[in-house]
Formats: sequence, structure tokens, C-alpha cells
Amino acid sequence: MNEMRYGIIGTGMMGQEHIRNIALLNGARVAALCEPNPDMRAQASALAPEAAVFTDMDAMLDASDLDALVIVSPNHVHVPQLARIASRCAVPILVEKPLFTGPDQLEKLRAFRDSYAAPVWVAMEYRYMPPVAALLREAEAVTGGVRMLSIREHRFPFLQKVGDWNRFNANTGGTLVEKCCHFFDLMRLVLGQEPVRVMASGGQVENHLDETYDGAVPDIWDAAYVIVDFDGGARAMLELCMFAEGSRYQEEISAVGPAGKIEALVPGPTRFWTGAGAPPVPKVIVSPRAYKSPIETEMPVPAELLAAGDHNGSTFHQHEGFLEVVRGNLAPEVTLSDGWAAVALGLAAQESARTGQAVQITPDWQMDTSAVAQVS
Repeated sequence: MNEMRYGIIGTGMMGQEHIRNIALLNGARVAALCEPNPDMRAQASALAPEAAVFTDMDAMLDASDLDALVIVSPNHVHVPQLARIASRCAVPILVEKPLFTGPDQLEKLRAFRDSYAAPVWVAMEYRYMPPVAALLREAEAVTGGVRMLSIREHRFPFLQKVGDWNRFNANTGGTLVEKCCHFFDLMRLVLGQEPVRVMASGGQVENHLDETYDGAVPDIWDAAYVIVDFDGGARAMLELCMFAEGSRYQEEISAVGPAGKIEALVPGPTRFWTGAGAPPVPKVIVSPRAYKSPIETEMPVPAELLAAGDHNGSTFHQHEGFLEVVRGNLAPEVTLSDGWAAVALGLAAQESARTGQAVQITPDWQMDTSAVAQVS
């Protein structure tokens, strides 16, 4: 089997997680690294010592014979980098979420989508967390058709990133884009329906209020509620709190239908566990109706996958699928349309929270900038 050669664009915390997980794959290796920050470049090079190292993406593309690219740069440069890649090559790309940060990037993104000849997979790691993957597989049978979906994330604040880029909406797209695109992706996936209306309340409550960067105070939100109505009659709700360090479970997802309920409980990164005893284990709970006893199933993650990153092994499982895309055996499981839809829903939720009004989603919302935020 030929060994697939990967180029990594951006080698900060998440970039290094991708490097560690690619190292666990059979038939893949990191052959090139692109990172302008010297500290991150040195850390990544220690993880992939045989990889060629670059400070400029164009130079890496010109000098390297690569089979795949993984974009793990700050959010606001994803689209410009995609456009530059399209002008130079056509290899499979795994691009980290969020796909874009605002409507001003959509013209360039559409041009990329319409012209790029190779497959593109948008990284949505939460789909591949073992208890979430189990919920996705079993929800229809357990519930008899999901009518209500609840997602709660109680977690730690945003971590420090190079240049503190994640402290500002202009760089991230805003919290409901940067953080919560995962959950809007899961809503569409679990329900198999499209959103028609979004109602939200959110803001900056606790975190980063006393910080300044070059005289600017962070404006990134840390708390929100979002309610989404879907075209098949289902409803979904998101509750986000980013000043809830030490929560036993970071994500709690509940899907309910006429036949029963299924829940996925996902702990936060093991390295952040501060409670007594061993860290909690991911689990799935199935609760049939008619007062039958719930069935709890623990889903422990292998130690080598926990050591490779902060996402309960999901980054590795995602890379297993992407490697098959690189080999030509599989189409991307998370498409450009999926990545766009998750961001668009986040932008609509932020508009609803900003205005205090519901936002209507039109049928062409996945492709049309003007459909992102139509306030009713």
C-alpha cells in the first residue's frame, strides 16, 4: 500500500493534534509542515521530525509532492488559503471548522467550490466522538424518530492561541460560529431536517472581560441559548456555558421521540479533569418509554487516542475516513455544503441574539448569503 504524504498548514494546538493522530494511521505520514510561528513550528517538527518545514504555504506547495493537505490555521484565513491552494494544485483537503467566518468570504468560497477538482472534507470532530457516533447510529431506532434534540456544553473558557486570535469575533466568526458550528452540524445530522427558524440569546458574561490586546478588549461570547425549528416539525436546543470548568461531562446530548430517548455523555479533555478519582468515561444511555429501565453503556476511549488529542479519539476516527478519501475509496462524509450550513446557522443565531428577534431561514439558505440572516 502506498504511503500517503500529508502537508499540515498551521501547527498550533489543534494542528499538533492532527499530526499526532496521522502518526497513528497505517499508510500515512506528515511530509511537510507550514507554520510562521517559531515556537509552534519547533513543537510540530519534534512530532514529525522527517517532515520538511516551511514558513510560507506557497513555498510548501511548490516544493512538496503531497497527496493531501490539512488546514488547521486560524478561522479567518481558511477561505483565503483554500483559494490560494486552488490556484496551485488539486489534492484532497481536510479543512478545520469553521469553514468560513462571515458573509464577506462567501463569494470567494463559492468560486472555490465551483472550480476545485479534488474532494474537500470539513473537519467536524464531534460527529466521531464514540458516544455521539453511537447516538447518530441508534437515534432513529431508539426514539422512533427524533422530535426533540437537546445539546448542552458546559466547559472551560477559550484556550490561549498564538497571537490571541481567538479572543475576537472578527477572527473567529463569533462563538456561535467558532465553537457551536459543531452542534448545528449535529442538529441537521441527527434530525435529517433543515432549519426554518432560529431564536437565540447570548453574550459575554464572565470570560476575558479584564483582558486587553493592543488596547482592544475581547468581544467573544461565553454563554448562549439557541432554539431551532426544523422543516419536518422537530425542534432542537443548544445551551452553552464556557465558565463551567470541572463539569463531569462537557457535552450532554439528548434525543427524544415517541418510542424513547437516547443520551450521549462526553467528558472534556482528560488533561483538564480536576475532580476526585479517575476521569469520567464516555457513555450512552437508552431510555425506552413505558417505564422500562434505562440501559447505560460505557464507551471508553483507548489510551493512545486520548493521548493524541483532546477530542475523545474523534480526530483519529475522522482521519481514518479522510485517508480513504485520499486513497480514492470514499467521498467526504462532511461536505462543503455541510460546513457552510453549520456556519450559516451560527451566524443566524448570533443575529437573533444581537437583535432579540427570530431569524427566518429560507429554502436556499445553504448557498445564498442573503438567506443567512432574515430577521422576522
